[in-house]
Amino acid sequence: MARWHSCNVLYAGTKTRQLWQFHAANGDFTLNREETRLPAEPLPPKIVNKEWHNLWNRTLNIAWLPMDKVFLRVVQLPASDFSETVAMVEFQLEKLSPLPVAQIVWGFELLPQKAGDLQTAIVVIAARNFVEEFLGQLEGQGYLADQLEVPFIDQLFASKIEEDGVWLYPWSSEDSASCLVAWWYGGALRNLTLMHLGPSENRAHLLREQLAQMTWAGELEGWLTSRPRWHLVAEEDLAKVWEPMLRTDLDQHVDLARPVNGPQLAALTARRVAAPAPRTNLLPPEFSARYRQQFIDRLWMRGVGALVLLYLAGVIVYFGTLEYFKFNFRKIEKEARARQAEYSEAQKLKARMEVLRDQLDLQYAALESWKTAAEMMPEELTLESLSFEKGQNLRITGTTSLDDQARVTAFTEELSKVVVKGQPLFSRVALPSMTVRGANVVWTIVAELKRTDLR
Repeated sequence: MARWHSCNVLYAGTKTRQLWQFHAANGDFTLNREETRLPAEPLPPKIVNKEWHNLWNRTLNIAWLPMDKVFLRVVQLPASDFSETVAMVEFQLEKLSPLPVAQIVWGFELLPQKAGDLQTAIVVIAARNFVEEFLGQLEGQGYLADQLEVPFIDQLFASKIEEDGVWLYPWSSEDSASCLVAWWYGGALRNLTLMHLGPSENRAHLLREQLAQMTWAGELEGWLTSRPRWHLVAEEDLAKVWEPMLRTDLDQHVDLARPVNGPQLAALTARRVAAPAPRTNLLPPEFSARYRQQFIDRLWMRGVGALVLLYLAGVIVYFGTLEYFKFNFRKIEKEARARQAEYSEAQKLKARMEVLRDQLDLQYAALESWKTAAEMMPEELTLESLSFEKGQNLRITGTTSLDDQARVTAFTEELSKVVVKGQPLFSRVALPSMTVRGANVVWTIVAELKRTDLR
């Protein structure tokens, strides 16, 4: 049971469908949920469908075949391993099956009781066309069965057999009644028969007649060694109907027992099927392979679908983010266009301010230059002109006598040392150029103003 995480057992009746879900815990199956649906109603998909998580949390889907659609046979076989038992049962199929072997599906269940060196096997046979039709109906409900079972086997195992006798398991429908008859003698199950009785007025006669024929057959085969003792396994209402039909004498005793109810019977089936022992399956192999392939294909398709959805979600997020940034960009661009005129006007004002500042700086520089030239120029030198070139260079031109040429050089050195407000007035003063004209010398000094705030 450790292989399974949960188990579903489905009873597909003609009027209702009952589904039991069991959870595997502590080495056993406990009832988790019970659903009752009409035949036309879909089964709960969250319970019956297998998804990704079933790859590691495995779910076992079991479906009960209708009891009136199967044939049950009991055979005594030599005790051997499971593979040899399968071969022995298969060898006897032509004798056991009421239908051609090619038209049936079959399986068997070994009983724990043994008679000497023999083991008892209950062989279950069903028509292949009915099983395929039954599985098609389950597929229409979304239920893909992993195992087909007959609930009577678990009802039989649940019966406490302590003596020789006959155990009857009746059930009834609207127009007929049916009964499974199990003959236990010598500590082993000797015969198992499914009886269908007709209308109510003939049921007692038909039941007694068929039981008498089984009794004669058991005496002929040699396993019926005493008068049958009747055990009726039925609910109280049904027992009141069947008990009088079994009494042929006033002193004849019928032992009554209550059957296992639906949820308990489903739990017994789940435990038996989930056991690790090897077993047969009434589910045709081609259906099992197709269900497994459908499960794999569904997982692949859903995986691909999830990737596609993830890709689409990524694309949507990408384009959503792109549109968000575009919106913000357009918003900022709109604000920039709205402020462009203000920016242009501010740039114009800035340019005008810079021009005015340059003009003012030049005015102060000119004043300082005039003042410096007037204060520092030696008396021997005569100033002819003082001008600015491109607002950057100060050109001073004058004359002097030939004997006072050294005064020009000294004046040049003094100009390079002039400091106004803690900063040099000139960044560079070039050596003077002097030209002799007769008895006089024409000199020119070029000084590069240091553009600082002289105000």
